[in-house]
Amino acid sequence: LLYYFNFVQFLTMPAVPAELKPGVTKHIAPVALYYFRWGAVLTLVSGLLLAWSYGYLHQAFTLQPDFRLIGIGMYLALIMAFNVWFIIWPNQKRALGMVEADDATKAASAFRAMVTSRINTILSIPMLLAM
Repeated sequence: LLYYFNFVQFLTMPAVPAELKPGVTKHIAPVALYYFRWGAVLTLVSGLLLAWSYGYLHQAFTLQPDFRLIGIGMYLALIMAFNVWFIIWPNQKRALGMVEADDATKAASAFRAMVTSRINTILSIPMLLAM
């Protein structure tokens, strides 16, 4: 979904006719964002459980030499999950009109959500390589 938002929806929305945009912003985007944020939780929890079950959770989080790379990947995953829940989601709720906000706040929130989502897209590459 991270790539959908950044490479499909974001690039396609300017070409969507104005009368069709509410179909995306009121119906598709809220559902996609639901799966996006809970997918981040599932990914994070399953990764932590796997590291714990294989016995290297502590070593990875403390960046011990043999576990440094996976530890860096785990920290990147934590940053990305934080971004989803505490930056992207609150801003998207305002931008999509799910919570009350004036037009200037909606525009600023949409920009913050977009920039943070782009940061997550960039972080996803080293995170996946490290994992």
